[in-house]
Amino acid sequence: MTFFLSLSIFSQDSVLLRTEKVWYNSSFEDTGIYGVNTEKAWQFLKEQKRKPTDLIVAVLDGGIQADHIDLKANMWVNPKEIPGNGKDDDKNAYVDDVYGWNFIGGKDGKNVDGDTLESVRVFKSVYVPLFESTDEAKNIENQNKYPEKYDEYLELKSKIAKKQNEAKANLVQYNSLLEQINNGFKPLIEFFGDQPITEENLSKYEPTEETMGAMMMFGMIPQEEWKGKTMQEINDELTEQLNDAVSYFNGQIEYHYNLEFEPRFIVGDDYDNKKEKDYGNNDVEGPDALHGTHVAGLVSAVRGNEKGIDGIAGNSVKIMAVRTVPNGDERDKDVANSIRYAVDNGAKILNMSFGKDYSPDKEVVWEAMRYAEKKGALLVKAAGNDNLNIDNDIHYPTNFDDEGNKVIESLLTVGASNPEPENLKASFSNFGIKSVDVFAPGNKILSTAPHDKFRELQGTSMASPIVAGVAALVWSHYPKLSALEVKEVIMNSVNVNPQLENISVTGGVIDAYKAVQLAEELYKKK
Repeated sequence: MTFFLSLSIFSQDSVLLRTEKVWYNSSFEDTGIYGVNTEKAWQFLKEQKRKPTDLIVAVLDGGIQADHIDLKANMWVNPKEIPGNGKDDDKNAYVDDVYGWNFIGGKDGKNVDGDTLESVRVFKSVYVPLFESTDEAKNIENQNKYPEKYDEYLELKSKIAKKQNEAKANLVQYNSLLEQINNGFKPLIEFFGDQPITEENLSKYEPTEETMGAMMMFGMIPQEEWKGKTMQEINDELTEQLNDAVSYFNGQIEYHYNLEFEPRFIVGDDYDNKKEKDYGNNDVEGPDALHGTHVAGLVSAVRGNEKGIDGIAGNSVKIMAVRTVPNGDERDKDVANSIRYAVDNGAKILNMSFGKDYSPDKEVVWEAMRYAEKKGALLVKAAGNDNLNIDNDIHYPTNFDDEGNKVIESLLTVGASNPEPENLKASFSNFGIKSVDVFAPGNKILSTAPHDKFRELQGTSMASPIVAGVAALVWSHYPKLSALEVKEVIMNSVNVNPQLENISVTGGVIDAYKAVQLAEELYKKK
């Protein structure tokens, strides 16, 4: 994960100019920017007198602020559950699952926050017993007996050590930057006072030795992001982003690459029993709901309320919260149970903005995916953020088995695109002419954030819910379509670009306007 210095945090009282800030809704035909043409799609549906029907989109993620000012009206509420009575009213094995369920929490209400990466768990459970036991003779015997596994062991051990060292170095760097902000911005705030920053008053300031570092950081910020803001606002936003970076690298050291860390006791399940499903709690927000809240807003933040953003899919689409992903890698058992929970409770679209490079229980996830397909659901997943060809470097959960055959048909894998048409693929986005179906906006994406705020984030994690939102927009207005027909509509209505043709199935960025037009044609033939 890479951190960029960009001013991207807005309070709930901010006046957000959608035409400037929410570029991902723009029309390619009108602007040349590969947005998804949301407003034209809504206008077309209005002209066709299409009325939306209720549709549930499950967001399998790290948690959602269900009472967010721009989300709460569009959150799914379990109609068969009586809130807060401590009973499983609908007899689905989950007590008080009002907004959804949390598969990484314990029955006592405690929650998993950080967790290890799957590669670390595999290293610890598979390779350490073979090559790092207390019996040195046995270790040497296993080296000779399993030479391929030994090579894998050495490679993974080196990778983990390298990541640990990088995290420690980055932590020192970002703590240093944070110290520069804390010290260097104080005289800047005093000098500029409450006056918004302009080119004129900025030119009058002569940096001192004390403020040189802070001014260098300020110089990295694009003008459109600082112009009109006070130095205090800039200080606060930079401080928050640097604190996020410090927290991230602390997490890598304390959780992700820490072989001694094991939080699963918090959940209290029989982890080896992959068929077990009766565990977790009803806290769908959890300790850190930034990622999931952001994802949920892209699908269906309340439209027309003049608060923040308008979600793509509209107010008939309800968001079901399924907490699946910790600060670390998700576990296959939890992913499988989350998929099953979502479809059993009526979700037609499942957004899965997560992934990893190891999946020891991939068959359990594949079984759940097949179950979802049989239930008529459409799955949408992020391609991943490592700039890898995932035709070769597998990103789990993958839709291809060990023989290269598709696991299910009703799944869309999504890469991330930029607002700059001349540089369309986001630099971080994974790709694959077989494994990535479509691209969607995934850089500088504004959406909902915890504490009733709004924030820009980047990643295929943002591109995936934009596709899920377009799919929900189509399906809610054309409910007689099947999951496969909705997928075909999405894939056959992209704006093709040569930059994407050899790195994805369709070679293009999705377009909601073209999608609803195609759905209308298809519907008239039914």
